[in-house]
Amino acid sequence: MFVDKATITVKAGKGGNGVVSFHREKYVAAGGPDGGDGGRGGNIIVNVDTNMSTLMDFRYKRKYTAGNGMDGMANKKSGKDGKDFVIRVPSGTVIRDKETGTIIIDMSGIETFRLARGGNGGWGNRHFATPTRQAPRFAKAGLQGEELEVELELKLLADVGLVGFPNVGKSTLLSVVSKAHPKIADYHFTTLFPNLGVVYAVDGNSFVMADIPGIISGASEGAGLGYDFLRHIDRCRLIIHIVDVSGSEGRDPVEDFETINKELRKYNPQLAERPQIVAANKCDIAQDEELVKRFADHVIKSGYSLFMISAATNTGVKELVNAVTAQLTKLPPVTVFETDYIPKPRIQGTPEELTIENYDDVWTIEGNWVERIMQNVNFSDYESRMYFDRMLRNAGVYKRLEDMGIKDGDTISIYNLEFEYTE
Repeated sequence: MFVDKATITVKAGKGGNGVVSFHREKYVAAGGPDGGDGGRGGNIIVNVDTNMSTLMDFRYKRKYTAGNGMDGMANKKSGKDGKDFVIRVPSGTVIRDKETGTIIIDMSGIETFRLARGGNGGWGNRHFATPTRQAPRFAKAGLQGEELEVELELKLLADVGLVGFPNVGKSTLLSVVSKAHPKIADYHFTTLFPNLGVVYAVDGNSFVMADIPGIISGASEGAGLGYDFLRHIDRCRLIIHIVDVSGSEGRDPVEDFETINKELRKYNPQLAERPQIVAANKCDIAQDEELVKRFADHVIKSGYSLFMISAATNTGVKELVNAVTAQLTKLPPVTVFETDYIPKPRIQGTPEELTIENYDDVWTIEGNWVERIMQNVNFSDYESRMYFDRMLRNAGVYKRLEDMGIKDGDTISIYNLEFEYTE
């Protein structure tokens, strides 16, 4: 099954906690703090796998998590870093931030990318020793890793895209000019997913051609299969617009030609400016010469190059391939989308963002800022508790409580910590 779009959640590993430890060794008095640092959390790494052609692997598994860092140890030993998690994607995958829709990275020009960074490990208590605080009984907690919800969108890396109504001969042309073997049958929507083929020209040059499933009127708004696969034309340097001029299905080739161009323009206005070569297919079985002439005059008047071909009998195909090869030498390389993503800062919060609520004589305080501070406090140690009290006072938390009417003896509840307020 061809899958070209998926939404996944990635979470890098949490950094390990620093440890509280004191050196103990025979004949060494007052060895001092020797708590080691926590290990770094694992990263989420994205690698390009040239053997992958779809995003099928992401259809059922939607969450990817890297390993957490190990806590520090005694004797100044750091914890082991968390294991990175590697996600494999096909070349041409565009990764977007789900919330904003901005492009994080286009996996076309690079082979590996760090999508989410693991949290740093916390410091052990040896880092907090000073001449006046020689036995610190607290350490720093590791930071959380980055977590993102992202969209993966595969945009084929093809030089040339074949577009046109269903059953006009796109798959037949691809099978003739390359070694691709797309399904070919005499009914609409035979092609259900894009097919790629490498075309080798007589002068030794080669290019990649993509057969895009049939586009119909309203495709840019979701009709038919066209909307699902129009994204694969985004990168194409050149478009070959195939039109059935045989009249076998009773359609007007001029109307078909204009309808497809209209849908391309609606989907992406830049596609209307993309170089385009028109191939009038099935000319060998054309039933109305006047209709063919009117179509040819219309195409030439519109400023496009026109080739009369029959993919089934190979008529005019060589000339078309030579013209495509010559034009590709004048065009810029396949488009690589530039990133416009600004990474979000780590969620740390500020004292002003704290939520304070009152229930009779109980005052609850919640918020990222106070939660992060609590991770670095050893509440069994008097010195560490005083540090926590100073942080609340200096940040103006007590002032906010007093302004809201807290009284002496009321209870302050901060997550799993409760203590009595005294003036």
